[in-house]
Amino acid sequence: MTAMPTGFSRPQLVCFSHLRWDFVYQRPQHLMSRAAAQYDVLFVEEPVRRPGAEPAMEMHRRGAVTVLVPVLPESVAEQRVPALVQALLRPHLGAPGGGRVLWYYTPMAMAFSQGIRADAVVYDNMDELSAFLGAPAHLLAQEEALFRRADLVFTGGHSLYAAKRGRHRSVHAFPSSVDAAHFARARRPAQPDPVDQAGIAHPRIGFFGVIDERMDVDLVGALARRRPDWHFVLIGPVVKIDPAILPRSSNLHWLGGRRYEALPDYLAGWDAGFMPFARNESTRFISPTKTPEFLAAGLPVVSTPIADVVDPYGRRGLVQLAEDAAEAEARLSDVLERPRRDWIAAVDGHLATMSWDRTWADMNRLILRSRQPVTVRAGAGTPAAVAAGPNL
Repeated sequence: MTAMPTGFSRPQLVCFSHLRWDFVYQRPQHLMSRAAAQYDVLFVEEPVRRPGAEPAMEMHRRGAVTVLVPVLPESVAEQRVPALVQALLRPHLGAPGGGRVLWYYTPMAMAFSQGIRADAVVYDNMDELSAFLGAPAHLLAQEEALFRRADLVFTGGHSLYAAKRGRHRSVHAFPSSVDAAHFARARRPAQPDPVDQAGIAHPRIGFFGVIDERMDVDLVGALARRRPDWHFVLIGPVVKIDPAILPRSSNLHWLGGRRYEALPDYLAGWDAGFMPFARNESTRFISPTKTPEFLAAGLPVVSTPIADVVDPYGRRGLVQLAEDAAEAEARLSDVLERPRRDWIAAVDGHLATMSWDRTWADMNRLILRSRQPVTVRAGAGTPAAVAAGPNL
């Protein structure tokens, strides 16, 4: 592992995230948990508003990571939010002489973090957030300011890299990786089913992940109607869409969210995986973390042709692709019946080249090379009220 420079034995890494730590365990949690071996990690969530609350910073420990949640009164004016969050965060920042990395998942955090001193600024651009349902109107302007301030830009996949590489001098593709050992638990024979899955008949076709505008719910419904003898198990929280639009039938089982630790127990009882992503702006640049996780679990997968699934997984024959319900039925029929020994060997050969440990190590090497003497580098175009704030 690369040694920290002299004087930076435990620098601070402050991560600003639009995803809450306890929501769905994915890229931010994987990387920040590993970063905590070398950094004191603060994971700063977006503010929550509560009736009658006084401004306060809630603090929770998640392993070696400290999660900070700014709590604000429900009635606070939007223009006051940056200054309030900045004031709540200030006591948690270490002395700048100890070294500090700022790590952004959300450009919206630029509104209250411009004055924070940093040795390195990282934008881990895991998704094209501006294409998501409900994206703030000024997100793109904040992202442009973040590009100006960042030393490094990481992208969550190759298609997003292609879209962003011309906007910054140092852009690096880091597609979704996998904790293969965790999901390989699903390959163990004769495991008991979770109670809420035990009564579901086979064959079982499974999906896990956030259920939102990125899921083609019409495709799910059409496939369930075509194959009433197949049972579809769908795990994940429903967000940003009305649950009433989800198709309902006796062979569709919407189980809700489940802990990351429990996912292999569910996958062990599935016969195949299904990734019914819609083809729209919100999925144009996604690199689904669940793709290698399905493979690590030993489950054959059928997916709609999302760019970062087509290449490399479809091109290498690791994932089958389907445009519509008829093709999905045909591809799932194929993978349910075919022998898996050669396919598993190819899967394991591919997964051997990737891990979250390796991804973090490669990212950190780039950070260490980019570190500059501590300075305040507020980007051009910083709102005057923020730029004039105290240097933290």
